[in-house]
Amino acid sequence: MKPDIHPDYQDVVFMDSSVNPPYKILTRSTRTSEEKIEWEDGSSYPLIRVEISSASHPFYTGKMKLVDTAGMIDKYRQRYGLKNEEEEEETPTEEAPAEVATSDS
Repeated sequence: MKPDIHPDYQDVVFMDSSVNPPYKILTRSTRTSEEKIEWEDGSSYPLIRVEISSASHPFYTGKMKLVDTAGMIDKYRQRYGLKNEEEEEETPTEEAPAEVATSDS
């Protein structure tokens, strides 16, 4: 590695305040912040606030949010005048019988 080109690597606290109690983790990073927090060991570290962590991410919490893709597909089909596959299967494709012409002569 070239000397003096890399940022300083230091201890920082990442905090996710979207969960209760706030999720905090002490780790090392090149990120820094003016905001400080006192850690359990009595030392003060830079505080980095994050929006999502393993404590709040749906994949890790098991609270997956399902997207209504069927509703989105229906909106798309309505917008462009397309028929649903179910509607096409339900409508009969047989033509109505032709009327027989009768002559009175």
